Amino acid sequence: MEAMSSWPECLACEQGVLVPLSDFGGQGASVHYKAWVCTSPNCDYNIKIRNGDIHLNEPIFEGPRGR
Repeated sequence: MEAMSSWPECLACEQGVLVPLSDFGGQGASVHYKAWVCTSPNCDYNIKIRNGDIHLNEPIFEGPRGR
């Protein structure tokens, strides 16, 4: 739990914290901190970087779950 306290507080809901997500670029290179999302289940705040543009509060879709 101590590690979570180092992430920034979500200013949208003031209950969760923003955690970074990483992804892979179109050519397979790692893209660190591509998105930040709020940890509160009741808050959908997110910020994403795509093609150099910043996108706020895009819909969140759950991907397929591992088996």
